[in-house]
Amino acid sequence: MVIKTNIEEKLTKKEEGLVKKMIEAGVYFGHSKSRKNPRMDPYIYTLKENIHIIDLVSSIKKMNQALNFIKEIVKKGGLVLFVGIHPQAKKITKKAAEECNMPYVTERWLGGILTNFKTIFKRIEHLRDLEKKKATGEFKKYTKKERMLFDQEIEKLNKNLGGIKNLNKLPDAILVLSIKKSPVVIREAQRKKVPLIGLADTDSDPTLVDYPIPSNDDAISALEFMLEQVKDVIIKSKK
Repeated sequence: MVIKTNIEEKLTKKEEGLVKKMIEAGVYFGHSKSRKNPRMDPYIYTLKENIHIIDLVSSIKKMNQALNFIKEIVKKGGLVLFVGIHPQAKKITKKAAEECNMPYVTERWLGGILTNFKTIFKRIEHLRDLEKKKATGEFKKYTKKERMLFDQEIEKLNKNLGGIKNLNKLPDAILVLSIKKSPVVIREAQRKKVPLIGLADTDSDPTLVDYPIPSNDDAISALEFMLEQVKDVIIKSKK
């Protein structure tokens, strides 16, 4: 794989190492020519066998900008909401968010999480209350059938709200693992003026988010690479 370079943009040794890891993870693989979003032109290196190849120098530059932004948020005690709702992203998004103690959404995005947070928060409080009552044994006074219904409700609420049940306010930023696959999330964040960081594949519109990172948004290896960078920055910033 040939990496785009020019005199003005020399990479540090650390960045050169990251580029090698990006190549191994398949970060540079875009989509077919017919699916290209024209606004991704500045971040595309070439077309190879009808597949657009992402310029990894641009990826490094944009990724560093996003990571620096996240670093400043975390240093101030802020929260970054991880959103990975497409099939490839679900498990690894949850794992990364839990490892750095950040909220996450990996199932269907419930409309209003941002724009109607008061209502969503009432559901979160209800979930917390049910879990507290179960933990303290308050459900023992109910019949077996009633306890089963409570358990089913807790399970259902956890599926939709489990990743944000410790969220007491709007997040300070949102990381979407795919700009293309997160239109509702992006619209809500824009309405509430919550800063957005997002992976921009060649079929995406990078102008929809504040900090786009040119990257393959389908390959698990590419998603894992990006999540690892974000997780590491958050953990280090907390220390």
